Amino acid sequence: MSRPPGEPVELAQLRGWLRASKGSLTFDSIARWAHASGRPVSTCTLRRALDGRLPTKNTVLAFARGTVHAHARGTADRHAVQAAEQAGEALWEAAASAARPPRPTPRMRYVPGLITTQAGLAKAMNRIRAEAGDPTLEELTARGQGRFSRSTLRRALHGEQLPNELLLTGFADACGASEETTTALLAARRRILAGPRPPAVYPCDIAERAEERRQQDEAARHWLAEPELDWYDQQLRDEEEAEHRRDVAWVDQLTDDELKALQQQAADSAKPGDLRIRLRDLTAQNRATRP
Repeated sequence: MSRPPGEPVELAQLRGWLRASKGSLTFDSIARWAHASGRPVSTCTLRRALDGRLPTKNTVLAFARGTVHAHARGTADRHAVQAAEQAGEALWEAAASAARPPRPTPRMRYVPGLITTQAGLAKAMNRIRAEAGDPTLEELTARGQGRFSRSTLRRALHGEQLPNELLLTGFADACGASEETTTALLAARRRILAGPRPPAVYPCDIAERAEERRQQDEAARHWLAEPELDWYDQQLRDEEEAEHRRDVAWVDQLTDDELKALQQQAADSAKPGDLRIRLRDLTAQNRATRP
């Protein structure tokens, strides 16, 4: 019988060996002798072993033992049975390796969240290690291919040292972590290095400060637009401002009685509307004569 397209050669060889072992025997007789010799199997299972699918290992061993005893009518010796089982097992192992695709490595589901502390990063690394089957430090170091040492990895897993990017990527690869998990570990390291975020400011405070700054700018705008004075005018202004500061300082030193007397003197000698001017003049005179 020709081999179906795409069927592994090893599976075809196993099926050919089973057919040759069966010969002219019926499936019922093979099943009876297999059951009698300690390997029970059903007739349907034996028949399905030849339909092109990979049978189970137990089915192949039962097929081998049943056919040997059936051909010998129960007089087969132990060595013949053992040889048949070993041949069937070897063919089955080869067929199983060729017919069964390799099991895909289960993708790690855990992806670290927004880690902001060194202790949190160490906890995440230990969880990744646990999901990878809890390999030893020696195994992880060997898988890292020189990207980190055993002692450095141990300190990182215990939270004693912040791992660098090379260690994190090597550790993730050694644990079979996904690219998403590796990216999360690197992002956590950057957040730790950046430090904690500044405390949030109350929104009303921001608005009040902005309004205060705007008012200050409005008040200073006309000063900014004023033309610059020449040297002589600037000197006059400076003298006036200095004189005003001296007057204010002198008035601040007066007692309440002295201030009332000064105000009364200005009121008695001033014309209506000139009280302010007279008070200024008297202040200057009294300040000049005061010891």
